[in-house]
Amino acid sequence: MSKDDVFYTRTMAKVYADQGNLSKAAEIYRYLLECEPERQDLMDSLSEIERKLNEKSPDDLIKLFSRWVDLLLKYHNVQKLMRFRNYFRDSK
Repeated sequence: MSKDDVFYTRTMAKVYADQGNLSKAAEIYRYLLECEPERQDLMDSLSEIERKLNEKSPDDLIKLFSRWVDLLLKYHNVQKLMRFRNYFRDSK
């Protein structure tokens, strides 16, 4: 979808922000500001969203760390399976 095909509104951006999808909300606010750069309300809303995006809460870090550990364990399991595969392939 090209930018000419989108239909963004301030309400859509607010809904995304309220749902926690701050990146999408920021994208919409940036698009709206391209169309109407003089709108202070859009600038203020975008500033608030960007401030929230730059904050790192302990919960966010815990989720990231948990995801990292999960991926690390999966990686090690794949490595083990590859070693088993190679062992059985070489033993034939």
